Amino acid sequence: MSRAMTAGLVLLVGMTGIACNASAADAGKLRVVSDRAVTGFTFPESVGCDPGGKALYASEFGGSELKPAEKDGNGRISKLSLDGKLLESRFLPEPGDVLNKPKGNWIKGNRLWVADIDSVWVFDLKTHQGRKLPIPGIQFANDVVIMGNALYVSDNRADKLFKIEPADFLGVKVKPKITEVFSGKGINPNGIYPAKDGSLLVVGFKSDKEPKGIYSVSAKGEIKELAKDIGRLDGVYEMKDGTILATDWNSGSLFSWSAKDGKQTLASGFKGPADFCVIPQAKGYLVVVPDLVKSELRMIQLAK
Repeated sequence: MSRAMTAGLVLLVGMTGIACNASAADAGKLRVVSDRAVTGFTFPESVGCDPGGKALYASEFGGSELKPAEKDGNGRISKLSLDGKLLESRFLPEPGDVLNKPKGNWIKGNRLWVADIDSVWVFDLKTHQGRKLPIPGIQFANDVVIMGNALYVSDNRADKLFKIEPADFLGVKVKPKITEVFSGKGINPNGIYPAKDGSLLVVGFKSDKEPKGIYSVSAKGEIKELAKDIGRLDGVYEMKDGTILATDWNSGSLFSWSAKDGKQTLASGFKGPADFCVIPQAKGYLVVVPDLVKSELRMIQLAK
């Protein structure tokens, strides 16, 4: 990561007033305005954005080999400014705390949550204090999101979705409540995202190249299939008009999906397109997609 920003990344138009977990107005089909790669990372799996629009946070595996389930202590969270300047190559964790293979991360207020194999961490972005919560029954924690006062964690290998309450367990003395939302439904959940209708969007991923779909999970745990078997899907995001953005390992792409238009490829050429973040702007969107296999970030500018 410390070598990543020598490429001189420049973000394009409309960078004021950024809100990273919101959407701008939508009209018409998306098109790619620009697409550039920033190298120098070490197996980045997820990129999150500060809700105030001030920084990007990249989950990196570290190490010399891509071993996503190995507990080697090489994982870290790097911090970047939105103009591409490296602020801290090892922003988290602090000495004494150990990350192995940090994957999906989510930022709300001064808190950052990140999945790490069989556990989930919550960190304070100001003090860097962290707390690790092991999750019984989890095999391969992939992604995390906050909905209300609950934290959701996906596990594609065990085919489970977990719910943790309270979401912010950093200063909680009692052990947080951990429940399974679903198990063994053939979804193999990877990316998850809070939908605008109050449900949870879930995309599926299996390591044997078997295609999975896009699903909606209600507050009661009811599952609705939105798109059937369209790829090995990793990251997911819903826009204001209901259009879904997602990444697909089978096609090596970032794509959009809607019930009307189906799957439309936006950017291709990825080897391992993972958990991305979307920054709405006045005239479009900046989508920051980590390519886990290539050890780079793709900065993709979208417009209507």
